[in-house]
Amino acid sequence: MPETLTEVRLDVWLDVACLFPTRSQAAAACKGGKVDVNGSAASPHKVVRPGDELRVTFAGGRRRTFRVVALSEQHIRRAEARALYEETTPPPSPMELEARRLERLLGPQAPSGRPTGKDRRDRERFKGIRSR
Repeated sequence: MPETLTEVRLDVWLDVACLFPTRSQAAAACKGGKVDVNGSAASPHKVVRPGDELRVTFAGGRRRTFRVVALSEQHIRRAEARALYEETTPPPSPMELEARRLERLLGPQAPSGRPTGKDRRDRERFKGIRSR
């Protein structure tokens, strides 16, 4: 008969709930101050119980709020893992969605490799180093 859990380590729960890809990434987020449990910063070994409220800051500064509904220490399917929590983050405003869209469009773009000779000549012409 399986034993029902009353508490689980935070880093294990974050990994099992698929909020972070690995337990070590979940632990690093906790150590970095990116995870709060019931309003206070939490370390990876903090225990969570059903009913606890988590605030997690993800990449890009997005903060999401979750309520722990169930516990598990073993990995389960992603669809079943979603049943472990309830997201209570309010939906983003239309203004916030537009700002994210613009940030994606106008953000830094990775160079596409080494510039060609034509790129170099165009850049020199633009800077006024060389005129042709």
